[in-house]
This record gives sequence, structure tokens and C-alpha cells, in this order.
Amino acid sequence: MEALWKGIRTGRLAPAMPAFFPEAAYVQVKAIFDPQVDWHERLVGHYALDLKAAHALLGAGAATARLVRVIVPASFAHLVALNVCSNRDRYWETANSRLVYEEGGALHSLGIASMISWRGFWFVVHLGAVLEDGSTGVVDAPSSGVGVAVPSGTC
Repeated sequence: MEALWKGIRTGRLAPAMPAFFPEAAYVQVKAIFDPQVDWHERLVGHYALDLKAAHALLGAGAATARLVRVIVPASFAHLVALNVCSNRDRYWETANSRLVYEEGGALHSLGIASMISWRGFWFVVHLGAVLEDGSTGVVDAPSSGVGVAVPSGTC
């Protein structure tokens, strides 16, 4: 999550990539035509746009904003079964986690639309929204304070 936070604070993709769902895992899990191209062009492309949008939300305080905690409601985690969401392998997924940060002496938060567990680690797969139009970044449920995580489906 520190890598994700650094990407948000800087608005840059490279520092945030260690927090992103690995390409090799995506290729193994997805039963779609050319998953490598989908990973690079759609998933990573949206991630980069969402990082920039979250960075813009921080505004002038981005350089000094501090990650306080990440809330991942255990009750939201669920097993995505075979042949669901175009999958050829099962995996654990959770939606609507929250990044809580302090900026200018006040708590704020934003959502992480979807994370996938792979080999015991959680990775971001959709930061701003599960379904995006691809032209602009999305900030998921920004809030003053801790905000509220709400369960939802993802695909």
C-alpha cells in the first residue's frame, strides 16, 4: 500500500506498480483473447489515469499528505469462481477498501474499487472504478474523514 500511496502522492504510475495485480497472474487467471494486451492497455491504462485523478484530488497538499491506514473489510472478501468474470482460475477478490490519509491536519479517504489476492498478497486491480470509459481517471468515493466502505459486486 505504500507503493500505491507513493503513486497517488506523485501522480505517477511507476512507483505504484508494485501494488498492482501482476501481469503473469492476470494472464493465468483470465480466459480472454490476448490478456497481455488487455492488462497493458486497459487495466494499467486505467490505473495510471486513476492515480492522476487521485493525485489531483490531493491538490497542493499532495507532497505532505500522509497515509494513515488502509481499511480492507474482511467480510467483503469472496472467492471468484471458475468461469465467472471471464476467469479460468479461481481467486479471492474484495471491493471497496478505503485508503485513509491525513492532509493539512484533517483526515480524508478514498476507495480502492477492487483488489485481488494472489499467492497470499493483495493487489489493486481497479483503483477508481471497475468499469471505466478510459478517457479520464476516477476517484472512488472520496470523503472527508474515514468514509464508508459499502459491499458490492465487481464484474
